[in-house]
Amino acid sequence: MNRTDGLVRRVKARDTESNGGSSSSATNHADQEDNKADKEDEIEDCDSKETRLTLMEEVLLLGLKDKEGYTSFWNDCISSGLRGCILIELGLRGRIELERAGMRRKGLCTRKIILKSDTPTGDVLLDEALKHIKETYPPETIQSWIEYLSGETWNPLKIRYQLKNVRERLAKNLVEKGVLTTEKQNFLLFDMTTHPLTDNVIKCRLVKKIQDAVLTKWVNDPQRIGKRMLALILLAHASDVLENAFAPLNDDDYELAMRRVRELLDLDFEAESAKSNANEVIWAVFAAFTK
Repeated sequence: MNRTDGLVRRVKARDTESNGGSSSSATNHADQEDNKADKEDEIEDCDSKETRLTLMEEVLLLGLKDKEGYTSFWNDCISSGLRGCILIELGLRGRIELERAGMRRKGLCTRKIILKSDTPTGDVLLDEALKHIKETYPPETIQSWIEYLSGETWNPLKIRYQLKNVRERLAKNLVEKGVLTTEKQNFLLFDMTTHPLTDNVIKCRLVKKIQDAVLTKWVNDPQRIGKRMLALILLAHASDVLENAFAPLNDDDYELAMRRVRELLDLDFEAESAKSNANEVIWAVFAAFTK
């Protein structure tokens, strides 16, 4: 086939789309967002497709004790943090967006989540959350959805939106990916299913990736930090598991890493969300956790 054949085929493809492809535009856009997210993953992480983790899985992996296979009993932040990860994943994959700010320039925390595409993501938790968002009218804010998905709402009509057993379901995903295994442990009065680490390479790579992002690869501009890495750092902090990634550092590096994380937390999220190429859902989730 010569070059002109390829050109003709592309033109024909465009003609076909213009004639009868409008109904699939939302699906195509969602697929493009997925591909864009995949490319961003490939740039930031050299993991193979088989071991690529979602934001939720990465945050949970940071919070799990390697040998014991469970998160700290004193961590009451990880539940809402994981729900924030779910919303950001949906935003990165082009499934949801924020309503327009309007003439009065509504703030991130008051703007509602709008369904952008209902194309399934292939992830059970993401698709369950997407289904809830699709069925809800009028739309709700990011803060409200974090509460609904966590089951931390006083509204009995919204309890049905709670995503149950999120940590266990994410752990099972990690078991299927060969990162964790499943065991039963006896805690005097009850038995508990635990998920100890089996693939230390994956977790070490995750920890090093986070350390490098705030040390050797640090760029003093949040817009130049990959969206997924930026989300991972700030949501790991919101989930109270970021400390686990910095624990192996020496004192000087630890202090420097924490200072740079604080710089990110002190950003004007409203201003950052208004910049070109910014994902408003990400910044709205950050704003919800720092209110």
